Amino acid sequence: MLHKQTINLNGFVMGEIYSLKIMEIAAKAPVAGQLKNPDAQVKRVSRVCGSSVEVSVKVREGIVREYGQETNCCVLGQASASVLAANIVGSAVEEIYALRDQMEAMLKQGGEPPGGKWDELKHLQPVREYGARHASTMLAFNAAVECFEQIRAKQT
Repeated sequence: MLHKQTINLNGFVMGEIYSLKIMEIAAKAPVAGQLKNPDAQVKRVSRVCGSSVEVSVKVREGIVREYGQETNCCVLGQASASVLAANIVGSAVEEIYALRDQMEAMLKQGGEPPGGKWDELKHLQPVREYGARHASTMLAFNAAVECFEQIRAKQT
């Protein structure tokens, strides 16, 4: 009989939540750094675990043209931030809003994971069973959307 490997962290048996694939995704994060003169910059912190993500963006005509980030996250936050950073440039702002909503639905309502260039996010599906880990997983998405909100506020 095959058994899933588990990692025991301070008494928590995490099962697939910290899979080798998640660790690989987290490890291949693009080089960190903030943009000079961004259109918006936001830092988000998870109150549960202390993970933090700071992102900066430049947006032109509704398209993300440049993206910077600095992360100090658990592996889940790092993995989601890694996928976002690798794919956000060239994406429409509205696509990122939809991505954030789809990730939230995947975690909280059992929704389908994103596909296409966001396909690696499917490996975060096991996080849905660990509500306390949702906040760190969503940090980068929420920070990016908050940047877009700042930009919209400046335009009105």
